[in-house]
Amino acid sequence: MNHLWLLLKNLAFTIIVPGFVVGWVPLHWFERHPEWPAVWHWPQYAAAGLAPLAVAVFLSSQWLFATRGQGTPLPLDPPKKFVRRGPYKWVRNPMYLAIFALIGSQALFFWSWNITVYLVMLMCATHVLVQLWEEEVLRRNFGAMYEDYRRDVPRWLPRKPKPQLQTVPPFSTREK
Repeated sequence: MNHLWLLLKNLAFTIIVPGFVVGWVPLHWFERHPEWPAVWHWPQYAAAGLAPLAVAVFLSSQWLFATRGQGTPLPLDPPKKFVRRGPYKWVRNPMYLAIFALIGSQALFFWSWNITVYLVMLMCATHVLVQLWEEEVLRRNFGAMYEDYRRDVPRWLPRKPKPQLQTVPPFSTREK
């Protein structure tokens, strides 16, 4: 029952939060009547390629939160275990980047400056939220493990993962 409950909470989060931030807000508040282009050009093809990639990153990151971290992206129900796999090896905030990419693909597809303004405002607000609140909570909850992670993995710009150092005892216990 615990796994089913965790799955339902993650599903509800995905429908409500990204659905609101990616779907409803940009298309209701910022671009009320987007027009589907009659003929596609490079922006529409680029957006059509970017959107599924962003969805895949978001869902794989959320899957890791649920299965490995045993929690949800919702701050009221955060993961209980630290997650440093998959997209989290490359960047500390892959779900936010996926959301930004989805909104960016909308702006590109509809060639909308209004959605672009929304994207920039959202990115700025998210950056402040992450720096002032999320990172402090993670530092408090996971201590040195998070500090090492913070040192090795960039916040926003993905980078090839560094190999993790293997800890060895300083002295051999066997006598020669």
